[in-house]
Amino acid sequence: MLSIAGSDPSGGAGIQADLKSIAAHGGYGMAAITALTVQNTQGVWAVHVPPAAFLAQQLDALSDDISIDAVKIGMLGDAEVIAAVRSWLEKVRPAVVVLDPVMVATSGDRLLQESAEAALRGLLPLADLITPNLAELAMLMDEQEADSWPAALEQGRRLASVTGATILVKGGHLDGGSCPDALVNTGGLLSEEVVVLQGERVPTRNSHGTGCSLSSAMATAQARLGDWEASLRQVKPWLTAALQNSALLGVGRGNGPIHHFHHLQPPASALGFADILWAEAQPDLEAIYSLQFIRDLTDGSLAENQFAYYLAQDAIYLNGYSRVLARASALAPTEAGQLFWARSAQQCLEVESELHRTWLSTRTVEPGLGPVTKSYVDHLTAASASGSYAVLVAAVLPCFWLYAEVGKTLHAEFLASGAPADHPYSAWLRTYADEDFAAATRQAIALADDAARRGSEDERAAMIVAFRQSCRFEVEFFDAPRHHA
Repeated sequence: MLSIAGSDPSGGAGIQADLKSIAAHGGYGMAAITALTVQNTQGVWAVHVPPAAFLAQQLDALSDDISIDAVKIGMLGDAEVIAAVRSWLEKVRPAVVVLDPVMVATSGDRLLQESAEAALRGLLPLADLITPNLAELAMLMDEQEADSWPAALEQGRRLASVTGATILVKGGHLDGGSCPDALVNTGGLLSEEVVVLQGERVPTRNSHGTGCSLSSAMATAQARLGDWEASLRQVKPWLTAALQNSALLGVGRGNGPIHHFHHLQPPASALGFADILWAEAQPDLEAIYSLQFIRDLTDGSLAENQFAYYLAQDAIYLNGYSRVLARASALAPTEAGQLFWARSAQQCLEVESELHRTWLSTRTVEPGLGPVTKSYVDHLTAASASGSYAVLVAAVLPCFWLYAEVGKTLHAEFLASGAPADHPYSAWLRTYADEDFAAATRQAIALADDAARRGSEDERAAMIVAFRQSCRFEVEFFDAPRHHA
């Protein structure tokens, strides 16, 4: 299997993703580098395209020596590179050619020079399968991006008619909970003109390199199976699971990579329990990032009355939370755990006192316990009354872990925007991105992991339930000010 594509030093996309996908599907991967990028999970900063003549030498060296069963083509960069690839394809005529027309990254960064678009269109008829996302499909057709699945299929039909290739139309960028994919062909190479495979959208931030991984996996499966529909039926479930398990990798602070080797993952009993909990938290973490309250808080446009309500409820919550942490200290089996939870309980009270001394004392805030705050504190109180230290630790963990993660991400976005001095909520953003809080979070995670090792199987199951419920309350707590206002 030969991948002709650009390099992603973060390992999530490009050549690196292709080689992982090829290996995951039982192929032997080779690579010819078309471009070098400066990128990570947060974006692409620079692109360097080596001389096209050097790429041509790479391709000739490989095909002169090694039998190539399939080729995947990704990022090409400029017209000279495209010409070199086209010349080689016309000479070698590989049995399977999958072309992923990489034009714009998920981050929005352009990866193909505009002057090279015409050359790329000329390369399409040499492909057996073309795998554009909806934006690329529209660019190839010189049309507006499809806003519905029927419109996307129609664009795919017309591209298939123009190129004579099979088009893999992907629904991942459409709105809604479904995520269909379709093979479209007007040349009769499929048993049907359109074969649609339905699927459910996976709620995750970690989709970096999805298109690269899909196209290289399809090339590998096709070399073995010789049937595009059979290949897609094998690859689509693999890709879905790679997205579902992506959180276990924990790579980067932005759009992380998928988990190419999820099928080789050891059973849950062999994983650190914290890894299992983190995977459980991903849907709720995604929900938090999508909340209007969080978006407005990040850019500073949040109404002051909403922020004041949030802080007032936070002060009430922290008072109850401190009592629950004190109970965790009393139940902890080690001196280190006792000291940590007792210190955390004291810090909760100090933070509550500071809130009243600064923000709340100078503003008119409607008093009283909000319904979400009450439900969350009641849940934690019930966990503390269960008598199980492990369950209690799992219940209190999201207030550390999700806050630390959200705080780190939002603070990074705040800095990326230039950290405007007049941002009204900069102090809050700095508080939860603080390294002391991050260190405390790491210790809380380690204590939860240790409690799971000491606990029974039933306790571990109960820990997951308590943790998930607290994660859900975290989402509702952030959303409550908007409904109150």
